[in-house]
Amino acid sequence: MANLRAIRTRIKSVENTRQITKSMKMVAAAKLRKTQAAFADLRAFADRSAELLAQMSGDSAAKGNPWMTPREEIRTVCYVLIVGNRGLCGTYNQALLRYCEDFIKQSGRENYVISCGRWGKDLIASAGLEVRETFEIGDTPTHEEALKLAERLKALYRDGTADEVVLVYQHYRTVLSQEPTHAVLLPIPSKNDGSKSNSTLKSSLDTDIIYEPDRESLLVTLLDMYIGNTVHAVLLEARTGEHSARMTAMTAAADNTEELISELTLELNHARQAAITTEISEIAGGAEALRNNAEKT
Repeated sequence: MANLRAIRTRIKSVENTRQITKSMKMVAAAKLRKTQAAFADLRAFADRSAELLAQMSGDSAAKGNPWMTPREEIRTVCYVLIVGNRGLCGTYNQALLRYCEDFIKQSGRENYVISCGRWGKDLIASAGLEVRETFEIGDTPTHEEALKLAERLKALYRDGTADEVVLVYQHYRTVLSQEPTHAVLLPIPSKNDGSKSNSTLKSSLDTDIIYEPDRESLLVTLLDMYIGNTVHAVLLEARTGEHSARMTAMTAAADNTEELISELTLELNHARQAAITTEISEIAGGAEALRNNAEKT
């Protein structure tokens, strides 16, 4: 009976775990749909602003712009590590942290880290990364949060605290797959790489275009938009990957609880049958003993 009681207690515990994992799966799925929708809405606008910026990147006004002019010497690099807000999402955060560690070691340059997200502050610090600032970003990053971070990164680059700003995050490929990657935010990488797409953009630049109020003012506006949109898009992409990783992890956990409940139920049935067989044997044995005693008397 003690064994039966222990199995029933464990089944009840696993059922509670199943309920929790299913609830977390549903919450993650809802957040995933929300971030995917926000990312899709931003992408069209961000792509168009990037196209306009690419058209003007060869302009004389762009060559002297501080956001587009690389430093003669890169002494200090600011790495913006965009981790999740919590765990229970598989290897999402750990894989990104390992990638960031390896990437920084390979660069071999003086650096510091700005962490975005609430996960693993102690783990990030124990990894030997110099975390100077931490930004808390919501589960669905807003444009205001992105602008706040973008303005801070621009200030660090402008005053020389950082000669290069690099975003380190999880690239969202599919619901089941995320890939750690990095992207240089500042200085803005040149789009004039001779590719076919850029040639098309440059050809459109050769047409007569009237800029209002003027090319310089428009370029400044486009650069601010580009930086803010890039940060916002990366934050949304990272959060999309986090929610999809958590949904996948909770789906696997819920499936595992189902299998474990089936195994425990089978074990419970076997234990119950064994207990019944033992009781029947004891009853039969007792009856046989009584019969033998009756015959002797």
